[in-house]
Parts: sequence; C-alpha cells; structure tokens
Amino acid sequence: MKKLACVLLVAIAFVSCNKEEKKDYVTLSGKITNPTSDSLVVAQNAIIKSIKVNPDGSFSDTLNVASGNYVLFDGQEQANVYLENGYDLRLTMDTNEFDETIKFEGIGEDVNNYLAEKVLLQERLLDYDDLMASSKTEFENKLNSSIEEFKSLLTAVPSVDAAFVKNENISFGMLKEKLKLEYSKNSKPSLFNGKAAPKFNDYENYAGGSTSLDDLKGKYVYIDLWATWCGPCKAEIPALKRVEKAYHGKNIAFVSISLDSPNAYDKWKSMVKEKELTGVQLYAKGDQKFARDFKVNTIPRFILIDPNGIVVNDNAPRPSSKQLTKIFDRLEI
Repeated sequence: MKKLACVLLVAIAFVSCNKEEKKDYVTLSGKITNPTSDSLVVAQNAIIKSIKVNPDGSFSDTLNVASGNYVLFDGQEQANVYLENGYDLRLTMDTNEFDETIKFEGIGEDVNNYLAEKVLLQERLLDYDDLMASSKTEFENKLNSSIEEFKSLLTAVPSVDAAFVKNENISFGMLKEKLKLEYSKNSKPSLFNGKAAPKFNDYENYAGGSTSLDDLKGKYVYIDLWATWCGPCKAEIPALKRVEKAYHGKNIAFVSISLDSPNAYDKWKSMVKEKELTGVQLYAKGDQKFARDFKVNTIPRFILIDPNGIVVNDNAPRPSSKQLTKIFDRLEI
C-alpha cells in the first residue's frame, strides 16, 4: 500500500511540474528601430513602469499589472496596449513609421495587434475633412458604416476577454458621439474666416534662417500644424507632397509648422531629412502662441490664408481630402 501511495505522489508531482502555471506578471521585450528615447513608459493615469531601452533598441522587462488598457510611450509617440498578467509579448517597431510598423508576437498578441490595426483603420475610414464637409445624411451613413467596420475587426480577434469587448464597444459609442459633436460645431460659422490671421514670427526655417507669416504676403499660404509624434499628421505627408507637386510654381506657399517640444528638435530635423519633406519647413521652438490664437486643440490642423493675410479657412481640408483641391481651383490658385 505504501508503494502505491509513493507511486501516486510521484505521479501527482510529475503532473504538477509539467503543468505550466500562469505567470503573475507581464513580460515585455522587443526591438525598436531608430530609437529616440532611452526608455519605454507604461502608464495608466500614472506611470506604471519605465523600461530601459538599450542603445541598439532592444529591451526586456517584467511588470505586474491589473488587467486592462494601458498606454505605451516611446518619447512623444504612444500606442494603446492591453495587458494582463501571464502575457509574454515581443514588440517590434520603427519610430519613423510608428503606427504603421508596431507589431506584437507571443501571448497576448491578438488583442494588441487588433489595437494597432484599429488606429490605422480609423485613419483610413474616418477622413475628418470629408466627414465634416458631408451633408447630414452622408455624415451619418459614413459614420455608421465605419463603426460597423470597427466592430467587424473586433469580432475577428480570437480569444478576446469579454470585459475588453465590452469596453471597446463603449469606446465605439464614445467616438461616434464625439464626431457628432464635432460635426455640429463645424456647422457653426468660423470665428476667424474673413478676418486678419493671427501671426507667427521668426520660426526657425529648416532651409536656414527664420520665417514669419508676413514674409509670405502676396501668396496664398496653406499651413500644416503637426508634430513628429503625431500619427495622423505623418499619415498626411504623402498626400501633402502630391498636392505641393501639383501646385508647384503657383501662387501658394505650403508651410509646415512643427509644434514639437524643444527636446524633440533633433527628431524634427531628422524627420524632415529622412522623409524628404518639401515646402517651407518651420520649427516653432515650443512656441504655442500661434496655435493657441487659432484655438487649436488637436493636430493635424490645416489653415488657408489669402495673399492679403486674411483667413480663408481656419480649419481647411487635409491634403488627402478631395475638398482641398476643389477650394484651390475655386480660388483659381
């Protein structure tokens, strides 16, 4: 009988040792191409953990979390992530194309790759300018069909926690209400159109020297307020290049003003060079006055000013919008 008991104890011990227990922590590792910071920060209202990034862009660390949504910061770039203890995630990305290249592998990859894909889908489907320029019926149809696509993307993700699905559906509803509010606000008359434009002075010009708005009088000025950390801003770059090329030699100046903080100066210069940004590339040196004067609270923001310094449209269509060239053609630029 003792022999049988010993055999049973050995068998139980063997099964216990071979059964993989769920870890009570998250493992987060990976490799960042073109790293711009020496740390990755995981936050949820407050900083949860700062993870050291090596000079070659590699990193690895563990953290204990309550299951839920978090924000992962790399310098001024950020991505939404979902973490729960037991996840073992390997992250890869290139900071030059942050939103487009972020990928997850390992335990927890499905839900986090979904969150990354959702950002790209939102940029593609919800063309802000087209939505705002639509009739009320068109606006509602576009918005409803886009929300359905988000739901389809979520449904396609295997093994998603029920609480996560519930929160995502709540976020879809919040996005819908936010855009409805924006549509209602955009239907109201502008405070700036038809009036003298607020001015910027002596912003650093990538080509050398400095530039003020007054230096551009006599031409239409299409201003792009952006930052290197802003995914939607960077998504507009290819379209902006196409529009600039199409109107090259016309009576219009294309001016991009970086609102990056002073500690991102080198990143701004690198991005202008690497992406071969054209037009007039200016750096605001952390000066937010011009943006505040136009009551800008989200970017990208595009502003069109006429040759006399009068605002044509303080919330002009984005370069990717068909509405923009229609305005240019109407003005006979």
